[in-house]
Amino acid sequence: MKQHDIPVPFCDQCSMENGALFKNLTREEADIINFEKEFRQFRRGDILYKEGSRISGFYCIHSGIIKVFKTGLDGKEQIIRFAKPGEIIAYRSVLSNEVACTSAKVIDDCQVCFIPSEILISLVKSNPTYALEILKLACHELGEANSFITDIAQKTVRERLAEILLLLLNDFCIDEQNYLKISLTREELANIVGTATESVIRLLSEFKTDKLVELNGRKIKILNQKGLEKISNVFN
Repeated sequence: MKQHDIPVPFCDQCSMENGALFKNLTREEADIINFEKEFRQFRRGDILYKEGSRISGFYCIHSGIIKVFKTGLDGKEQIIRFAKPGEIIAYRSVLSNEVACTSAKVIDDCQVCFIPSEILISLVKSNPTYALEILKLACHELGEANSFITDIAQKTVRERLAEILLLLLNDFCIDEQNYLKISLTREELANIVGTATESVIRLLSEFKTDKLVELNGRKIKILNQKGLEKISNVFN
């Protein structure tokens, strides 16, 4: 099916399905976005934008998964988060009028709506409820960043990997075969945890031996959630 053959999702319908921020828009504001936005499709491996680039709008994810990451001086990625349906990315660079501080890459074929910068600025100025929700979102992401910094400083790699698996379970749930609904390479897992790929491979093997997880290529099945919680110290 060609891109122009796929019906463009309407913001009001999308907000009901995914709980997106656009649920706070008036009918007039939703109509403006529906008219101005561009519906785009991307394949796994496609780059939406790169760190340091000037972007002219932000993205709302309709389907698929996108990883948001920073690149270190050695070229190694540090994954910041995964964006899933109903979430938006690149909005902070739009609001601050700065170059992109992260890069975004597709890890699961996706459909997104690209919304011009001036639309977001206008909504923030004219719709206090929407502006407050954007502020809450930014604060939530800042809180997650603070937690990550604390984990890097105070937790072992084993504890961090266990916590990441629990977070992936919470964010993406499981499929009909009880595998996580997100498929990541060992390198990508290492880039979330903040360690070497070899360490993640070794620890996953240990988790498998301890009957905490089951591995099938990139797929991971959580067998013992309580055991991972104990290792991660996430609830201590």
